[in-house]
Amino acid sequence: TKYALAQSWKVTYIGEGVIKISGLGCYEAFKNEAGVHRVQRVPVTEKRGRVHTSTASVATLADIPEGQVQISPNDLEWDFYRASSHGGQNVQKVSTAVRLKHLPTGIVVNAQSERFQEQNRANALSILRSKLWEIEEDKRIKTLGDQRAIIGRAMRNEKIRTYNFTQDRVTDHRLNKSFHQIESIMEGKIGKLIESLRNIS
Repeated sequence: TKYALAQSWKVTYIGEGVIKISGLGCYEAFKNEAGVHRVQRVPVTEKRGRVHTSTASVATLADIPEGQVQISPNDLEWDFYRASSHGGQNVQKVSTAVRLKHLPTGIVVNAQSERFQEQNRANALSILRSKLWEIEEDKRIKTLGDQRAIIGRAMRNEKIRTYNFTQDRVTDHRLNKSFHQIESIMEGKIGKLIESLRNIS
């Protein structure tokens, strides 16, 4: 998010583990971040100095206009609940948070960032549209037999990058290249990395 804010793009918290980034060129910049990110570091609580490894899967979805994906209201199941509050203060008494399930695919989307239910409903529908568009795009690419696109999209399930804090480096496995000054990269200085990925995608 620090890179996005440095580009003057808007960052919106949608729900747990989900953010929306809005701005000219943001999807082109972040689409190559989809995949498995591996982190290697020595936690503060680790007394023996052993390196711990953890992973996080990242999905990037384009913001799809309403008319581009048709969704039948009959295919939707809505649930409403109270959004979690920060620090136990100002607990909401109204069920503004939204859980949306698309019955044909089983896709479930949660949205709770906005104060009003209607806005959270709109956010949930927007994410669902993007997910359904991704499914259709995968089918289209396989039908056309676009090998480069197939390989690129398959990488979303592969380990794409390792952040090794003990060696002060970030390795992108698609580029087969390492970048140093990991703290600077974590602070949002990833322009060089993003540009390198653009050149091969």
